[in-house]
Formats: sequence, structure tokens, C-alpha cells
Amino acid sequence: MQTALVLVHDADPSRGARLPGTLRPALEAQGLAVVVGTTVGPSPLLTDLPDPAGLRTLVVMGSGAAAYDDTVPWLGAELAYLRRAVDAGTPVLGVCFGGQALARVLGGEVSQAPAGEHGFLDVETADPALVPAGPWFEYHGDRFTVPPGGVEVARTGRAVQAFTSGPHLGVQFHPEIDPGAFAAWEETWALTGPPPPEAAALVPGLRREIAERAPEAAAACARLVAAFLARADALPGPAAAPAA
Repeated sequence: MQTALVLVHDADPSRGARLPGTLRPALEAQGLAVVVGTTVGPSPLLTDLPDPAGLRTLVVMGSGAAAYDDTVPWLGAELAYLRRAVDAGTPVLGVCFGGQALARVLGGEVSQAPAGEHGFLDVETADPALVPAGPWFEYHGDRFTVPPGGVEVARTGRAVQAFTSGPHLGVQFHPEIDPGAFAAWEETWALTGPPPPEAAALVPGLRREIAERAPEAAAACARLVAAFLARADALPGPAAAPAA
């Protein structure tokens, strides 16, 4: 069985196990064994991560850190690991911070957005078979540009929402969101400090909406993962999955 490595940004195993949300069953539905790993800790934990060349896909999740902040202790090591995956042709799915990190590795720019986006929003999509219009759950204050040679797939009026580059897909939204993942976010905020006031005020309503939309959000995530992997398989070169 091939492996999908999901990189989360929390050293606590209980929260880390919940952060992939609906991505875990979506990947498992594609016949993949899902392994959750992290580079976050007292020192970069790259020795605990598998060789990215042997993965079916690498999924990089969100983080409260900024992908442009080189003072983050683990960021350099994670960007280097992401670069190894890209160089090996392993399809990378970057989610929110993960999409920003992917854009940076590929030569794009990441910066603080003039205004954040929070809640379920529709996107303008140029490829609805890959990234439907949504609604998708947004929770971000930073943004990325499409890297050189990449293709913009979706956007809102405030930010690029998705791009492809070879077999890779970066998204600004959170396809994985479910009540368990959001609860893990809230537990982290209780330890590290609340989100910005304009976002914190929305949290009770977001919690309710996430619960109400859970079935349709899980289905949308499953479709996104299936389309992402099918697209990677259809491309020539090392990104295609090896024969069983």
C-alpha cells in the first residue's frame, strides 16, 4: 500500500491526529495509508520523516506561523523537505500555510494579506473539475502568489485560492475542516493565545456552521483529493503513480 504523509504543525499527538480532518478518510478512500508527521518540536524532526521520494503524496497542512517568517525554528527544515518532495516529483498538496510554503519553494511570494478571510466562501474557479466553486472554509491572514510556471486555478476578490504547478496543488482554503479539526485549533488557541479580535469574534458562529456543513464539506474534500491524485497520475514523468 502506498503512503500519504500529512505534515501537521503541532507537536501534541492528540491535536496532531485530528488536524488532517476529512483529508484522512479522503486519502484512505484512494487506497493510501495515511501517516501523520511533524517538523515542529524542540529541534527539527526530519529524521522521523520518510524519504519523500517514496511517498504517493505529501500533504502540508495549516499553521499559525507565517511561511515567510524565517525566525520560525522549524521552517527552514520543512521547506527543505518540501523541496526534496518537489524535486522527486512527489505530488504535493499544500493547504493554507502548506500552500504558501509550496508557493515559496516554487519561487512564488508569500505575504500578509491586507485583510483576512474567515468562514465558508465561494471561489471563482478556472477548473471546476479540480477545484469547484465551493463553498470552501477560509481562515487565513496571509496570501501567496502563483509561482513562476504555475497556473492560477481559483481566487476570491482578496486572494489567489488555488494554483497548480506540475503535479502539485496549493490551496489557500481548508478542505479538511470538520468539527474535530476545528476543536484542535481551539485547543491550540487556548495555549498560544486567541486569534485576532476580528477573527475571534466569529469563532462561535464558525463552530456551528462547520458542524452543520460537515457532510457536504467532507464530500467536497473527497472530490478534491480524488481529482488532485487523478491529475497527478495523468501527467508524464515521475509524478505518475507506479504500477501496482
